[in-house]
This record gives sequence, C-alpha cells and structure tokens, in this order.
Amino acid sequence: MPLKIDRLNLMLVFATLLIVFSSFSVMAAKVSFKEFCPQLVGQWAGDAAKAGEIPKKVAITGFCSHDQRQLILSVSIGTRAPFSETWWFREQGDQVLLTYYDGVAEDKQQVFSLYQQNGDYSLLGEGVVNARPALIQLLFDAQTQTPAQAQNQAGGWQWTQNIQYLDDDVDRYQLFRGIEMTPVAPSP
Repeated sequence: MPLKIDRLNLMLVFATLLIVFSSFSVMAAKVSFKEFCPQLVGQWAGDAAKAGEIPKKVAITGFCSHDQRQLILSVSIGTRAPFSETWWFREQGDQVLLTYYDGVAEDKQQVFSLYQQNGDYSLLGEGVVNARPALIQLLFDAQTQTPAQAQNQAGGWQWTQNIQYLDDDVDRYQLFRGIEMTPVAPSP
C-alpha cells in the first residue's frame, strides 16, 4: 500500500509539473509601452457603464506622443461627470503611471505593469478602491472583425476596468466598468 501511495504521489507531482509548464506558454508577458501606445490612437465610439448601470453612449479619442511614451484617452459625452474624463498613461521605466481626471474629483494616480496576451493588453496594479485595498486591472480586449471590417478600419477594443478586493475572500476580478471602443470611420 505505501508503494502505491508513493507512486500515486509521484504521478501527481509529474502531472502538476506538466500542467505548470504547458500553461506557461499561454501566460501573459510583459510588453513595452511603445508597443501598446499606438494601438489606441484614433476616434472610437461605443457604450460605457459601471456594473449594474444602464449603458451610455461615449466617444473616445486616443493620442499617442511622438516618442510613444505617453498616451491620452479622452472619454466624453455619456460619462457620469459633466466633463470628459482624461486618462493620461506615461511610461516610467518598466512601469506605467496613470493620472485620471474627471473634472469633479481630485486627480487620481496609479502605477501599473503592462502585459500582453494574444493581442490583448492588461495593465495591473495595486491600489485603493472605495477605501479598500485592491488589485486593479485595466484590460483592453481586442475585438475580432469580419474580413470586410478589417479592410476598412482597425479593430475595436473592449476596455474593462476590473477590481479584486484584497480584504475579501472572493478570488477573482469583479467588473467595475466597461467601455466599448469601436473605431469611428473617417469622414470622406
């Protein structure tokens, strides 16, 4: 019986190692901000809402600096504030500093690490949300296109803002807000 248990434990260890090494290839990798920045340049439109709220139409404009070290996303029209939101991302070494401004509250700053997986970009950081410690994820999920759409314009994004409270037993991210980013075709 002890021999069977030892053999079973050895097989369990081998299976665990196999799973770890096979899943390593699908894990996200850190990526340069210069690769991320130009992906969000342009005019975008879509719906936006916090979890549990009715979606509102928004317009998003993305600007990337010439040296590709700064990205500004302006979200306007259907935001909760009377002014547009400004999301100013800046490369700082291997980190990304975000300054968020909505024209109402004090500026908020957060430091993130930038990752890419299968064409999606994820900014991950640790901060405070609703006076609680939290992991914060800004996920830019590349949206698939039909071949006809691909000929006329770049792909869209689903931008989700997710949180995982560190003082909670829930071991997953919860949607805080989502923004649909569909490219706006240039006027002829």
